[in-house]
Amino acid sequence: MKEIRAYVQPHKLSQITMALLEIPGFPGMSIMDCEGFGRERTEHSQDYKPFLLKKRLEIFAPDDLVEIIFETILRTAHSGHHGDGKVYILDAQEGGRVSSGERDKDLG
Repeated sequence: MKEIRAYVQPHKLSQITMALLEIPGFPGMSIMDCEGFGRERTEHSQDYKPFLLKKRLEIFAPDDLVEIIFETILRTAHSGHHGDGKVYILDAQEGGRVSSGERDKDLG
């Protein structure tokens, strides 16, 4: 099991969500508002705030779905402009369901 973590432009969220829902067996995701900056920074003359608004997606997926989810996010979030975002794949060693107490190394 892996975690796919993506930071994307807020206006791309609906399009990304629709594309991910087309993947058979898509396990679902969590979305959070966040702020940050990378190499490209904005400058405000009076109050310097380099932070840009982004949406953070967290998806825990079985290994066989990781590549298609990763590629779908990259393709759908792309606009060709700086600041489109980043996508990461992280190892998720174990998970558990609070409702049932079920604990499994491959829990999706």
